[in-house]
Amino acid sequence: MLAILGFCMIAIFLILVITKKLSVVAAFISVSVVFALIGGFAGDMGEMMMTGILKVTPTAVMIVFAILYFGLMIDVGLFDPMVKKILSVVKGDPLKIVVATAIITILVGLDGDGSSTFMVTISAMLPLYTRLGMNRLILASVVGLAAGVMNIIPWGGPLVRASASLQVDVSDLFIPLIPVMISGLIWALFVAYILGKRERKRLGIVKLEEPSLATLEIAATSHRLSFKYWFNLFLTIVLMTLLVMDVLPIAILFAVAFAIALFVNYPDSQKQQDQILSHANSFVMISTMVFAAGIFTGIFSGTGMMDAMASTLVSVIPESLGSHLPVLVAITSIPMSFVFSPDAYYFGILPILAETAAGFGIDPVEIGRAALLGHSTAGFPLSPLVPATFILIGLVGVDFGEHQKFLFKWAFGTTIVMTITAVLTGVISL
Repeated sequence: MLAILGFCMIAIFLILVITKKLSVVAAFISVSVVFALIGGFAGDMGEMMMTGILKVTPTAVMIVFAILYFGLMIDVGLFDPMVKKILSVVKGDPLKIVVATAIITILVGLDGDGSSTFMVTISAMLPLYTRLGMNRLILASVVGLAAGVMNIIPWGGPLVRASASLQVDVSDLFIPLIPVMISGLIWALFVAYILGKRERKRLGIVKLEEPSLATLEIAATSHRLSFKYWFNLFLTIVLMTLLVMDVLPIAILFAVAFAIALFVNYPDSQKQQDQILSHANSFVMISTMVFAAGIFTGIFSGTGMMDAMASTLVSVIPESLGSHLPVLVAITSIPMSFVFSPDAYYFGILPILAETAAGFGIDPVEIGRAALLGHSTAGFPLSPLVPATFILIGLVGVDFGEHQKFLFKWAFGTTIVMTITAVLTGVISL
């Protein structure tokens, strides 16, 4: 009964969001309340919701200060020289801009943090897309594709979860996946080329007006010569370095960095207040979605629906498919991203799948590798259960349902390409 209730809960939520019957926030909260009541959990519903909210609070705090920080840096022109340099290379060509987006994402994605990858890359590239009138869904999709594949790296999160869950060495999972990961990155670049070519056909190679370029040149030169520009650049580099070193919680690092940047760039208290208010809409919307997601997952997990669904999914696997379990896990890994959070999947479902596979004579490490081909990697920019997804769509400014519909086929293609490569290289068995 709980499993059926859980599947219905996920299905109703996705239908409401994709068809735009309700906003994401309204869908998260209303669906949670309705299904908690249907399941007879009215008495415990409040506690479950608060538990879920408390779990996502650090993420919400991080989102608020990260948006404020990068919003300030955009406003004071930190990324203007970078934009000018890219403009000088791409020269108004949408194809080159989209491919450059993928390349920059791959480089920035080496820090292993999807959220910071989104924030840094989009902050740099969004002005170009806006300037040329390009489709922002393409920006969100290309960044999501490249960042998703980069999330396979050991310090990205999913691989560490898989390693701990299956109690296998990180190198046993990652090293065989390196060629698979490369194939995924090649696919991401290929998709960027296809989407960029479409934009070039739609917009043509845009000739940027000389006065605009001159203005940008003056602004860039001014920033290069100013103390504030160099200070902001230094502060941002230090912030990114500390993020990678994990010396303090991310939320604290962004809060401190924002406070310093705000004081240096806007010494007047009223201007500081105005700067914060200028980005209030962005961080209020995104943090609200994160808290609503916490309510949703609190009910989903606290009621036992998640555990019941995991048991049901394993029990329905036919004997004839047992030997093909690694491929089955790989292909279903993205759809599973819509149902299970990273922790729930890697610590709840993956051990059960690995144990089932062992009964068919399959090494559990293959199941771990297969899961990493989609869940919380290629599929994480699509999942409503991953807070970074809301950072992505919030920064780009696109609708969640539209983003999912646009990106899904390309993300699923990433998993298919990596699965084929994994089979051909013997990383997982067919």
